[in-house]
Amino acid sequence: MSAAIVEEAAVRVLVVGDANVDLVLRGDVVPRFGQAEQLLDSADLTLGSSAGIVAHGLARLGIPTALAATVGDDEFGRLTRGWLSEAGVDVSSLGVHPTLPTGLSVILSAPTDRSILTLLGSIPTLTGDAVLAAVRGASHVHFASYFLLPGLAGQLPSLLASLRSRGITTSLDTNWDPSEKWAGLAAVLPLVDVLLPNLEELRAIAGSLGVLGGSDEDLARRLAGLGPRVVVKAGREGGWSVAADSPVVRAPALVLEAHDTTGAGDSFDAGYLAAVASGIASESERLRWATVAGSLSTRAAGGTPAQATLTELTDHLA
Repeated sequence: MSAAIVEEAAVRVLVVGDANVDLVLRGDVVPRFGQAEQLLDSADLTLGSSAGIVAHGLARLGIPTALAATVGDDEFGRLTRGWLSEAGVDVSSLGVHPTLPTGLSVILSAPTDRSILTLLGSIPTLTGDAVLAAVRGASHVHFASYFLLPGLAGQLPSLLASLRSRGITTSLDTNWDPSEKWAGLAAVLPLVDVLLPNLEELRAIAGSLGVLGGSDEDLARRLAGLGPRVVVKAGREGGWSVAADSPVVRAPALVLEAHDTTGAGDSFDAGYLAAVASGIASESERLRWATVAGSLSTRAAGGTPAQATLTELTDHLA
């Protein structure tokens, strides 16, 4: 599909959730206490947050995108707003909290794993009223970082019902639950059109809802029976998806040397949602957009510096 066709077909997407900066550290990153000084290979300050990275990725792919989130009245907040604006994200619904700081995540990035230390700051202060005010013309709303915004999470069932009554489709990437309780999703999933977990999140969500036993595909199909199509990020294996009444659809990841996997799942989300917004009806093609976008994002440190442009993505799809 050409860039021109995509731009003509694209609909406006509102992304809702967190907005913060990431400090990505690579090298000798496993902390050793006792005042030990450790030397790093690199340190990069980039746009972070699941919602922020998804919105940035959608805009890079030519999708009209807005972000509803809250930052602080500080330098990190101004950096966040600037990075999003430069990518083409509509930041008119990016609120500024007068006293709380912008959120911050420190990513300790090792070759095969990473640890994340997060200061929530202003992130949890986003409200359902602010989201409804930001919907303006959106045909799809994506919610991210469900467990970092407990106030909004409590309002989500009624908010999702309101959006559905307006004919607006929705998606949810819960991300990991720091408390590991995974509460509240039973009331949310029947109202969501697309759920976007990684494998670990899929298993945790299924377990919290009493969905046990069988393969990952079995778990996903049972979750899909609650309402949403379940689209699963499988790392180097690419991704796959399933609905309650359809076979599993798969797409491979690109084969390339990954520099940093921070935010790759969020770029996967952006690729999938960009395909949806661009009118791609084929589920296998939507997954190809997702896996290509996720793979290309790993070429540089941080979640956004190497995100695919629409030209790059269509070149790889070709």
